[in-house]
Amino acid sequence: MKKEIDLVISPDHILDQSYIKASILQQENLKDNRLKYFLIRKRSIDARSKHPVYRLKVVLYIDENPEVQHFSIDYKSVKDAKQVIIIGAGPAGLFAALRLIELGLKPIIIERGKDVKERRRDLAAINKDGILNPESNYCFGEGGAGTYSDGKLYTRSDKRGDVNKMLEIFVAHGATEDILVDARPHIGTNKLPQIITAIRETILNAGGEVHFNTKLIDLEIKNQTFKTAITDKGNFEGEALILATGHSAKDIYQLLHQKSILLEAKPFALGVRIEHPQYIIDQAQYNAKERHPNLPPSYYSLVTQVEDRGVFSFCMCPGGIIAPCSTEANEIVVNGWSPSKRNNPYANSGTVVQINFDDVPGKDDDPFRLLNFQSQIEQSAFTAGGGNLKAPAQRMVDFVNQKTSNDLPDNSYLPGLTSADLYQVLPAFVAKRLQKALPTFGNKMPGIYGNNGYYTNEAILVGVESRTSSPIRIPRDKITLQHPQIKGLFPCAEGAGYAGGIISAAIDGEACANAIFKSLN
Repeated sequence: MKKEIDLVISPDHILDQSYIKASILQQENLKDNRLKYFLIRKRSIDARSKHPVYRLKVVLYIDENPEVQHFSIDYKSVKDAKQVIIIGAGPAGLFAALRLIELGLKPIIIERGKDVKERRRDLAAINKDGILNPESNYCFGEGGAGTYSDGKLYTRSDKRGDVNKMLEIFVAHGATEDILVDARPHIGTNKLPQIITAIRETILNAGGEVHFNTKLIDLEIKNQTFKTAITDKGNFEGEALILATGHSAKDIYQLLHQKSILLEAKPFALGVRIEHPQYIIDQAQYNAKERHPNLPPSYYSLVTQVEDRGVFSFCMCPGGIIAPCSTEANEIVVNGWSPSKRNNPYANSGTVVQINFDDVPGKDDDPFRLLNFQSQIEQSAFTAGGGNLKAPAQRMVDFVNQKTSNDLPDNSYLPGLTSADLYQVLPAFVAKRLQKALPTFGNKMPGIYGNNGYYTNEAILVGVESRTSSPIRIPRDKITLQHPQIKGLFPCAEGAGYAGGIISAAIDGEACANAIFKSLN
């Protein structure tokens, strides 16, 4: 008999399999010889009470042995199959390629940036010297923005596709099996490059192609049908094109607009990245002076309404680092990431305000209306930072009191911070809503053991967090997933306005591959 149960285990015993088994036997009133096997299917932390506990969903095999199942996909050779062009080697592009191979189609990936190994040199130049390569940075290059900005796999997109399959593909290429169990799975920036490299090798071994340092510069379209991707390194013909370029490829939007291909402005969110010492978050969330060694650095998720507008935390990184994620000169964009152990001394999170059409003046039919607004704020942050990728920052309580900070605490942002008045960087309606929201968040996470909790001048606000999602949508049909004007053009994932995050982008990549297969058959 197969049975699923809920089990509560203290952090003291979470690593003790014999203790967990004894707890199962006691809870279910079972004799040892009847429990043939147990499998932890999900693991989450419940810190709502005074003493945090782990909550497990456990599958029991009573009086029967489990069937051993190993996830695998037979990627047969597609070397001579029909070709599909994929623009972008982020999670959407890579997982679209894997699915195309499953379906017997040959993927040809065109990536403007470098492979994961070569990207590291450009990231080092960004962090150490403030030198930005507009084609190879935290956003552009193999693996996309997620590779070097965290690798969080938490998603609520299970209605869109098979989340477990995405996770299993990661495991098959080197990720730990913990991501199949944890409620908030995370790989870590230090481990993702090897996994992305393994996925690339799978694509190449099956006959697919991956072209780095290759930039899309034009599209050949005949009779409103995609024919050829024209790049700075040559032309690539295909049966269809998946456009999976991410949220920062502004030149792609310009290209589509120049060819009179329909685009739409889309709301996004804008704010700052907030960094605390990790111990403050741990104490507030775990209600303990010292974090238990079997508990991970704590995270938080905060949301409130200010003047009928949502203010919320986004992409929270326990034990993390704030990174410079600009893609063009004279702009500042920040994001956050964590290594697999999440063992840095700081916790950071984007904290943003929703931006609506009414907030930005301009013509209703201008698809670049919100994108231009986003760029203006990023350029303002660059000016306030003083150049060389230094970011403007302000202590939290100082910001609420509209006081420029006299100094700034130690922090994780390597290019360096400049004390600035963020009210001169952010739009007034964003700054005022953050000003009201932060003390409210402090009431939700009060301090203990002598610290002030979330609302403290030990925390800093770093500007600006502006790439939460694309401010442009490339429309597509809900059923065929093709652009309504151009047959064979499949806008995909975050850059097209249909997904956010690694797993949801991967799912959307698969969906586009399935739609192409259906259109060709």
